[in-house]
Order: sequence, then C-alpha cells, then structure tokens
Amino acid sequence: MDKLGTLSIFIQVAEAGSFVAAGHRLGLSGSAVGKAIARLEDEMGVRLFNRSTRSMALTEDGSFFLDTCRRIQSEFETAQAQLSRSHATPRGQLRVSLPLAGMLLMPTISDFMRAYPLINLDLDFTDRLVDVIEEGFDAVIRTGDVKDTRLMSRKLGTFRHRIVASPEYLGTHGRPEVPEDLLGHRCLHHRYANSGRLEPWPLHRDGREVKLDLPVTTVASTLDPLIFLAERAFGITCLPPFAVSAELAEGKLVSLLEDYLRETGTFRVLWPTNRYLSPKVRAFVDFMAANLFSE
Repeated sequence: MDKLGTLSIFIQVAEAGSFVAAGHRLGLSGSAVGKAIARLEDEMGVRLFNRSTRSMALTEDGSFFLDTCRRIQSEFETAQAQLSRSHATPRGQLRVSLPLAGMLLMPTISDFMRAYPLINLDLDFTDRLVDVIEEGFDAVIRTGDVKDTRLMSRKLGTFRHRIVASPEYLGTHGRPEVPEDLLGHRCLHHRYANSGRLEPWPLHRDGREVKLDLPVTTVASTLDPLIFLAERAFGITCLPPFAVSAELAEGKLVSLLEDYLRETGTFRVLWPTNRYLSPKVRAFVDFMAANLFSE
C-alpha cells in the first residue's frame, strides 16, 4: 500500500477510534485496516496505538505522528488544488505595467488577447519603477536587471540600441563615422526616471567598451521628446530599436554607427513571488516568452 494511503488510514483510525469504524469510512475491511496499521508500526519501529479488547487509544508517539500526518495530508491536498487551478482555463482581469515605449509589445499582446478571450487586460504605461506588489500589478514588463527579491522574472529577449539622426541634421552637421566623431555633435540623452542617471550609449570597438564624455545638449526622462527633437534635426540620440522602428522605416531617421553597438538591452517580465502562478499570469508569462521575439 502506498505511503500516503497508509497515512490516510492511520488518520482515519485515530479519528474513528477503531479499525472497523475506519474501515467503514474507507471502504475496507477492519482486518485490512488492522494489517495496514501493524505494517506501519513495524516500519516506524514504534507503537502508535494502545489496544485492548474494549478500547483503542493513541500512544504519545502516535499523537505526535498524527499531527505530522495531518500536516502532510493538508499540504498534499493544497498542492493538488493549486495544480488543478494551474491547469484551469485562464480568466479574469490581468493588470500589467508596460514601459512608455511599449508599443513594440502591442502586436504580441493583441495576439495574446485573441488566444485568451476570457482574460481582461488592464494596461498601465509608465517608465517609472512601479511597486509591483503594493500597486497590485499581476505582471510588469521592463528592460534591465531585476533587484527586487520579492519578484520572479523571466527573460523575454535582448535588443541593440540604435544611434539615430535625421537626414536634415546629417546634411548640415555631417555623418559620424566612428564613436569619437560624436564629440562634435549635439547629443540628446535619455535620463532614467528612477535613478536620475543618464542612460549610457553602449559603444564598443573590438569587444571593448568605448567610454566618451559625450556632449549633453538635451535631456529627457521619456523617449518621445527625444524622437521628436531628432526628427526635427535638433541632434543625435540613442534609443531602443522599438522606439524608432517606424521612423527608420519611413526614412525620418537614419541609423548610425551600427558596427560600434552591441546588444545590451534585455526585456523581462516580472511577477510577484508566490508558491504557484495563477492560470492567467502563467498564460501571460509563457505567451510573451514564446512570442515576443519569436521572429
């Protein structure tokens, strides 16, 4: 007889007070129940019940073992329920925080909505570092590393920044051919909203970082103003590719110094640490990981 089954028999005997009564509850004969308890006592090397012709009572070891068995049974039943829920149909409201430049994600998110029509999305677009737990988000998508130990994370993919300028700007100021040429240009910088630091331009040559004290012409805490200014020939800026993909495709901006840039950006999905994932969060995490950078 399996171990969990034997523990269940022991609990029933302790609660019913006899082999026969426990057998009625379990659909077994009193003799089969008695033999199971005898085998359990032999295996444990202790006496679990004091028996007489008229009564049966737990020994001190039996009382200790009963508490342990109840705890094991409870945890097993909880795990069963959680696993059952994890395979249930994902449904309900899913609150997700996305970066302001998260339009890259929208085609994949719309595919997710079609795949899971019973999930209602509440999308919050912001570049600030949200408190996932305190603000009640089910999941957050951000770039960079994760330092909050209360959160689980999964890597969605990497990307390489683009240094861009408008054809008009390049026609007036010339095209930089090597990183050092940027020292003579108007540079438009992105500032991290959470730390106040300027986002570094990931310049590399022959596998080594190129460190330059770039001119700081304009600084913005979101990407849209930098795109606006770059389109109108106010300078050169360095942005993630999804932020300027449309402008590059339309010829409004031109990509520069591509041979001197490496992949440094990482998209991650974060969610609160729990003992198990709810079906809707599991569905979202798995779908984004499988489809965001699938092409």
